[in-house]
Amino acid sequence: MDHVLARVKRLTKKPYRKVISDHTLFEGLDVSLQACVPYNPDHNLDEDSWFKIEDFSQKDFCLPILTAEFDSKDYDDLVKKQFKKIAFIVAVQGDDFYFQKITRSLFISKKFVSFGEAAEIEQPDNRLVINSIPDAIYFKEVDTLVFKNLASISSIFKGIDELYREATQEEVESFLDESFIELTGDFDAENVSKPNRKRIAMAMNTLSEMSEEAREQIPDYIGDYCGEVLEYDEDNECFKIGNDEQLKNLVYGIEQRFYTTPFGQEKRLANSVQAIN
Repeated sequence: MDHVLARVKRLTKKPYRKVISDHTLFEGLDVSLQACVPYNPDHNLDEDSWFKIEDFSQKDFCLPILTAEFDSKDYDDLVKKQFKKIAFIVAVQGDDFYFQKITRSLFISKKFVSFGEAAEIEQPDNRLVINSIPDAIYFKEVDTLVFKNLASISSIFKGIDELYREATQEEVESFLDESFIELTGDFDAENVSKPNRKRIAMAMNTLSEMSEEAREQIPDYIGDYCGEVLEYDEDNECFKIGNDEQLKNLVYGIEQRFYTTPFGQEKRLANSVQAIN
């Protein structure tokens, strides 16, 4: 039997309350886990794609309700006074959990015309809109969470926003102090944009896993694609970075986002990448 639960704000003891039972809230969803993309903050999803986080139960931001044995008898019913205090809903469908964040805009209290056997004027007091697609789905059997927008679920899974963390000021300064970078003009760590701070956090991981041989080849690779926008000092073996756009191109080079089409030999930048196993 399927169940719909609500997480009530500011309830510390038994925060989940039962809304309705024996009803499938989200129907007709076909999510292929093989086609889902491991989360990357710089990846732009296709319309029909989902991000995924595997081994989700091992993450600090996993909810206890997902790891415990589910029994609907453990949950009290939602009462009327708690209706406007719902933070998010959880639809338990089979072994899977479907999540929808609840915002003020989803509550309906406007007057409208209802068409049945005859037209009627209705003015609902407490109605909640359920979206056709949930914000997240947890597939318990394979321990995987899928979602489309990390920001929309950050209030559900507290701490999950660490997945798109920005490099700290200290990390940015450390990165800009790398031997292959020479800052020019007035550009320094204070001028680095938020998007580039996120990219630097990923680039630092890439560099830490890169072999010495690969690091030696990076300047030639970047030079082939960014020679017109990035100046490379061969004597000092460093790129001259004087603005945020040049820094972005350098980081994209470290992430190997540039490629040449096999037919036509057109040079391109991959706005999003996905590893193919």
